[in-house]
Amino acid sequence: MDKGQIFAVALAACAAGTLPAEAQTQISWWHAMAGANAEVVTKIATDFNAAQSDYAVMPVFKGTYPETLNAGIAAFRARQAPDIIQVFDVGTGVMMAAEGAVKPVAEVLEDAGLTFDKSQYLPGIVAYYSRPDGTMLSFPYNSSSPILYYNKDIFEKAGLDVDTPPKTWSEVWEMAKTIKESGAAPCGYTSTWLTWIHLENFAAWNNTPYATNENGLAGGDAELQINAPLYANHFQELADLAKDGTFRYGGRTSEAKQIFLAGECGIFTESSGGLGDIVKSGMNYGIGQLPYDTEAEGAPQNTIPGGASLWVFGGKSDETYQGIAAFFEYLSRTEVQEYLHQTSGYLPVTMAAYEATKASGFYEENPGRETPITQMMGKEPTANSRGVRLINLPQVRDIENEEFERMLAGEQTAQEALDNAVERGNAAIQSALGN
Repeated sequence: MDKGQIFAVALAACAAGTLPAEAQTQISWWHAMAGANAEVVTKIATDFNAAQSDYAVMPVFKGTYPETLNAGIAAFRARQAPDIIQVFDVGTGVMMAAEGAVKPVAEVLEDAGLTFDKSQYLPGIVAYYSRPDGTMLSFPYNSSSPILYYNKDIFEKAGLDVDTPPKTWSEVWEMAKTIKESGAAPCGYTSTWLTWIHLENFAAWNNTPYATNENGLAGGDAELQINAPLYANHFQELADLAKDGTFRYGGRTSEAKQIFLAGECGIFTESSGGLGDIVKSGMNYGIGQLPYDTEAEGAPQNTIPGGASLWVFGGKSDETYQGIAAFFEYLSRTEVQEYLHQTSGYLPVTMAAYEATKASGFYEENPGRETPITQMMGKEPTANSRGVRLINLPQVRDIENEEFERMLAGEQTAQEALDNAVERGNAAIQSALGN
């Protein structure tokens, strides 16, 4: 049996949930990766299992990011929690508040006798998933930054420069109108994750407050500030463009990706982690940085991490923790991070993997692929751009999405939508704090 056949057998065994006969300890890993990214998860787990005989990591797909988080919470309450769970960035505050439920990754590694040096990791990423004292709470498996993708064939049909993506939001609006009016595509612009891209990263990239108390990082008693004029003007543009289909709303999370992949829209903002499916589609695409608002002083600033990290539940056996530590050590290896980064579009979590990728000439051969990293590392973060940390950010996002959907349906203006989101979101924050 050649190496290709051996890998195929191992891949099938992992996908089917079967264990290598020699494995001593199973490690369950609940995740939310679909499409091309699910293939990456399976390969990483399979390669780790084949590299040693003491542990077997068993990945299990649990649905979307919100569904996976909810499944993990329910499983913990039923005392059936997995060993590792992938939680999207929005759930960080939820997991941090559940101190008795989780075991910090730094402790898992140190208890296993492995040296943990946070300086080996990209600063902006490790800081997001750490306590204020620097203790890393979760392993940043798939960190991402929102970027702009565009369909070069549609650009050419619309008479736009295929080598010049829009850099500002005003340029996005104008190019989207040109695409729609020229008939090059049914719609000009679409976007995934309006809350993450058009609120949280819009705030950081334009160096404007999302909420008081440094967006919740300096204290949980935060009040939303997303109804300021900069936000209202931005969302009114989206609402106006939606009236004739120049902007097309796909859904609250990643649903709009299918609209772009189908060639129905020319411009698309999405996570850098969405790259795998775009490459797989065979589209003639280009990459640009996340657009910024020309009215924002000092913009662009820096983006904040998206994607997800791996959390470890408490109450597991010493053998399980030893296996998890070995798996995280494997994930930190330069060659593994290079593969994850170059295949999926997610950021490498270690400086060594970033530097190795850069030295290999990968970014020169693949223009735009370094963009999500330079967006995060280009400037020292400010109080407005370190991230958002609310105790119930998933609930706040739901409120924001409800108001956006009413706005896009023509039931209210952008200012009304944001005012309502602030009022309802602040009430939800206070309720979560027990006030």
